[in-house]
Amino acid sequence: MRHIVIHENHYIQYMKYIYLILLAALGFLQAGAAGAQAVTGAGSSAAAPIYRSWAKAYAKATGSAVDYDPVGSSAGMKKIQQQAVGFGATDVYPAEKDLLEHGLLAVPVAITGISPIINLPKLPNGQLRLTGEVLSRIFMGEIIRWNAADIAKLNPDLTLPDLPIKLVVRADGSGTTYNFADYLGKVSPQWKTSYGAKTSIAWPAGVLAFKGSDGVAKGVRDTVGAIGYVDHGYVAEYGLTTVQMKNADGIYVKPSIDAFKAALANSDWSATGVFNSTLTQRPGKSVWPITMGTFVVFPKVTQNPDQTAQALRFILWSFLNGDTLVQENNFVRLPDRVQASAFKIITSIRDNQGKPLGMSLISSFNRSSQ
Repeated sequence: MRHIVIHENHYIQYMKYIYLILLAALGFLQAGAAGAQAVTGAGSSAAAPIYRSWAKAYAKATGSAVDYDPVGSSAGMKKIQQQAVGFGATDVYPAEKDLLEHGLLAVPVAITGISPIINLPKLPNGQLRLTGEVLSRIFMGEIIRWNAADIAKLNPDLTLPDLPIKLVVRADGSGTTYNFADYLGKVSPQWKTSYGAKTSIAWPAGVLAFKGSDGVAKGVRDTVGAIGYVDHGYVAEYGLTTVQMKNADGIYVKPSIDAFKAALANSDWSATGVFNSTLTQRPGKSVWPITMGTFVVFPKVTQNPDQTAQALRFILWSFLNGDTLVQENNFVRLPDRVQASAFKIITSIRDNQGKPLGMSLISSFNRSSQ
C-alpha cells in the first residue's frame, strides 16, 4: 500500500476530509434526516448560545431538530451518565475516574471567558479595575461596599458609589462557577482553603442566587450594586458592564476574544493538544485570566445507538461547518491540534454490540499513512 506523509499543519484539513467522507457515506449530511428523532442534549448554560446557533444552522442544512436544555453542567453530566440525552455539555473537563466509572468520554468544542459583571450607575463600561485577590475577598463577603479602601486604591481616577455590594451567583451546579472558583483559588490562598474549585459553592449568607447564566445576567442587570460572573457571550446580549482584571503578568486587561485566544495560546492545549487542564491564570501580557473551555460528553458504549448517532451527526457537522458561528457567539474555535485530537477520540464510540458508530475508518487510514 502506498504510504502517505501528512504534515502536522495539514492534519486537521486531512481529518475533516476523511470525516466528510464518513458523514456522507453514513447519510449524516442527507436532508432526508428530517424524519429522524430530534437530537437531544443538556448541560452548560454558558455554552447555550453556541449550541443554539449550531442547532439553527443544522436544522436548516439537514432538516433535523436539536433540543438542547441548558440545565447547567452538573445536571447535564447526570443526564448523560443516565444516557437520558444524546450528549451532555459541561464547562469542566470531568475527572478521569468519573469518566471511567460512568463509561464516558469528553472533548472540547470551543473556548470562552468568564466576565465579572457589575451594576454601578454612571460607571463607564470596562473601567473598574480589580485584582484577583480583591475579587476573591468580595465573593467571600469580606469587602462589602463599593467605595471600600481596597477597591478605591485600585481605581484612583474613578468616583466609586457608596453602595453595598450585592453578590449574584449561580444556584445550580455550574461549570462556570467551577472555573471562576478555580481562578480565585489560584490567586487567593484563603479562597483555595475555604472554598476550593467546585461546581457548587457554599456562598456567604445574603447572596442572590439564580439558575443558569441567563439568571445571573438578569439578576445583575436588575440589581443596583450587584456583581456576578457569566460567560462573556452574555455581556453583549444583556448589555452588561464588565471590569478590567489584573492578569498573571500584572497587566490590567478587558475580556475579549483576543484575550481568550492569548490564554489558549499560552496553554498546553495549544502546545500538546491535551485539554484536561483549566485555562485560568495563564501567563502572557494580553491574557484574560478567567478563560475556560467548554466540552461535549458522550457514552463510550451507547445503550441507545440511534440517540447517540443523532447527537454525533450534529456535533460532527458543527465541527466541520460551525467555525464562523463559534466566533459570532464570542467563542474561540479550537486549535487545529486540539480539534484533531477531539476527532480521534470520537472514533472510539461504539454501540452495545461493540460496533463502531461509523468512525473507526480513521484508524485504518492512520495505519496506511505511517
